[in-house]
Amino acid sequence: MTEEKVILVNERDEPIGLMPKLEAHEKAVLHRAFSVFILNDKKEVMLQQRAHQKYHSPLLWTNTCCSHQREGETNIQAGKRRLIEEMGFSADLKELFHFIYKAPFDNGLTEHELDHVMIGYYNGEPIINHEEVEDWKWMSIEAIRTDMQQHPELYTVWFKIIFQKFYHFLESHVV
Repeated sequence: MTEEKVILVNERDEPIGLMPKLEAHEKAVLHRAFSVFILNDKKEVMLQQRAHQKYHSPLLWTNTCCSHQREGETNIQAGKRRLIEEMGFSADLKELFHFIYKAPFDNGLTEHELDHVMIGYYNGEPIINHEEVEDWKWMSIEAIRTDMQQHPELYTVWFKIIFQKFYHFLESHVV
């Protein structure tokens, strides 16, 4: 199986090429990514715990799902595809905003992403893909904020950035 490629972009989110995912993380090259937040009608966010075998950030809690767009795929198409692949359900998604971040990891890899943040709504239980997801839970926005302050080491870098800088977007988009 060939390694998945990421879409390299400039700071205006204009595609400038493709690169194997691992190489992009080794070289810290800016590439397109997305993060999906699913909320329920109780104003809770569905979190996932990344699978123990992930090559970075294993067993850390994060937003419902995240990944990289494929060539020719819209942000919404990519978010819907990955939601099914990781969490086993489909939901309508809306893009809220995007931002750029750069985060080095202890293993020598670096996430340097232009991250498109999307939101959707769902009230059921996921059917998680254990190759991607270790566990999941619903948490209120306030409970996430409190737990993240007390235990920041339990959460992914990008989730902490999104949540700390942009949680008001989540609060204003509850059902």
